[in-house]
Amino acid sequence: MIVNNSLDEVKKRENALSVIKGIVENKGRDHLFDLTGLAGGFIASKDELSLLETYIGPAVFEEDLQKVGIEHMGGEKIFPLNRTSSGILATILALVEEDSYVVHYLPKLPAHPSIPRSCNLVNANYLEFDDFEEFYIPENTSLVVVTGSTMDLQVIDEEKFKKVIDAAHSQNIPVLVDDASGARLRTVIFNQKKACDLGADIAITSTDKLMPGPRGGLMAGREELVNKIKAKANQFGLEAQPPSVLAMLNGLKAFNGDALIDSFSRKDELYDLLSKDYDIFEKTPNGVMLSPEKLASYLDTDLCDSDLSFILSMILLKEEGIITIPAVSMPGASATIRFDLSTQDAVKLELNQLINKINSSFDMLKEVIKNKEKCKEIVFN
Repeated sequence: MIVNNSLDEVKKRENALSVIKGIVENKGRDHLFDLTGLAGGFIASKDELSLLETYIGPAVFEEDLQKVGIEHMGGEKIFPLNRTSSGILATILALVEEDSYVVHYLPKLPAHPSIPRSCNLVNANYLEFDDFEEFYIPENTSLVVVTGSTMDLQVIDEEKFKKVIDAAHSQNIPVLVDDASGARLRTVIFNQKKACDLGADIAITSTDKLMPGPRGGLMAGREELVNKIKAKANQFGLEAQPPSVLAMLNGLKAFNGDALIDSFSRKDELYDLLSKDYDIFEKTPNGVMLSPEKLASYLDTDLCDSDLSFILSMILLKEEGIITIPAVSMPGASATIRFDLSTQDAVKLELNQLINKINSSFDMLKEVIKNKEKCKEIVFN
């Protein structure tokens, strides 16, 4: 393998960020096309920026965030965190007892690694299911987790969603919903209810996914539980800092589901164009994706599936200025390459132009996979 462990993934990410910096400095921001769906943003006026002091910032902005956040997420109280993973960790630290069970239901495996990793920190037993017929809640369960939309944008069936919540509540077990992108994808595209409105006790979303906010997590839910989790998060410095709080507030205010709705129809056109030359792409709700397994089936090589995704994503970045998740992701994230059409950069990119960039990258990939050392150079520089 080329990328063998978390350290390699960090090195790969550092290389990708260096490439991005070089493109911005030498060619300009217009030569980059962030199609991750995680582009985020930081919306702030000069007057607001002048208030970003340690204590003044939260005093001024957090009250407004409560109002806007509850409108977006539902629930009784909002709590901003520095990452969605931070919120998951804080919840498990606060609510899960040692040797008890955490049971996780999601539309399709794998789960986000922050959930089992957090369970390991408290010595909890972790069970996960993506087959509803096999799902069960054992005795001595402290927490049930539901994923609304997976890392590869597989969306949960709302009826099963509600049944899992009801099953947990029948045993007086709280439910945490990892709704990182689902808080918008589920509700805007699939017309599902907010997680808290479905009965979830706690829900958390990523404020940079499918919305113009910063990389951060926004938690909503029952006030009693949010307060308990907040106390634990503050002990470990997991809470969002004033700049993120401001950017979350303005990102939520600026969020408009129209771009998501437009991408829902535009993705069909992109898929049809790609299908003329490839049979390995799949549709997502707001674009297309290419799994490592599908990519490997297209190529004649001994390289492993995930390495192929990392190599192609780095070629897309270095040669064509297209940013996809495998190039810049944190360790443990999905290696599936997604082309998200709801982003601002996707809107200004003509589909035929995108197709040409993908084709050129595939041509280069076919050549470089003959030379493993060249592949390592592409991934790590």
